Amino acid sequence: MSQERSALGAFLRSRRDRVTPAQAGIAPFPGPRRVPGLRREELAVAAGLSTDYYSRVEQGRQPNISDSVLAALGRVLRLDEVEAAHLRDLAISHSHSSRGKSARPQVPDPGLLRLAANLDHVPVLLLGQRAEVLFHNELLSKVLGRDFTTGVSIVEYLFDDPLAKERFVDWPLFASRAVAGMRREAARRPHDTLLIEGIANLRRTNPDIERWWHDHAVHDYAPTQQTIAHPGGQLQFALQSVAAHTEPDQHLVVYTVEIDSPTARLLATL
Repeated sequence: MSQERSALGAFLRSRRDRVTPAQAGIAPFPGPRRVPGLRREELAVAAGLSTDYYSRVEQGRQPNISDSVLAALGRVLRLDEVEAAHLRDLAISHSHSSRGKSARPQVPDPGLLRLAANLDHVPVLLLGQRAEVLFHNELLSKVLGRDFTTGVSIVEYLFDDPLAKERFVDWPLFASRAVAGMRREAARRPHDTLLIEGIANLRRTNPDIERWWHDHAVHDYAPTQQTIAHPGGQLQFALQSVAAHTEPDQHLVVYTVEIDSPTARLLATL
């Protein structure tokens, strides 16, 4: 079984493990239960599929999966918008594979760079494919206590730099979401050799990443709260992500603050 098909089956199993028959709107089938959530045949019935068809999907033996089937599975499994998109990407990636893709050099989007230049009063970080740093301003370096070379992975920083665990008050939450973001990108870009090899290396060398990877959680870039333990005082940020139409894989992360808040006043001194 290919890596993409294996990922599709693993994701489906992880999602049906968390849904009970009652939540799926069906009566539990008789007999001893060996899974915490839905059995394959229960999911198939709830989604309006034959057990044999669904088994082929989960085992990676069904070459083409229609949008209506994916929508039915998403409904029964109670997938959110990001999870449903992830399911579609996993299904498409093994049905329409495009082998031999090479990674293009990343060039920062000019519009995002202009926007970043006008936001010098707050920390900003431009991320590209594989969560690589394409640009950051000086204030971000002062907040996080280190500089970033262009092309470095922000995920590697979170796990490899001891200072990251000191600065990020909610480090486990933020780091686990970074792993979930890597999983999301891996489904969207299954033939990005640099991405897949980088993930494999991180999983080999870091037990936290390997453990979170098996949770099968997925996240896209989204606004979130972040608390930084700075030597000058604790900083509270609400992160906002801005994408460009011309470069959808690039995201400008803006560390927004409340006007005249303790965080805003401390940033002014930095």
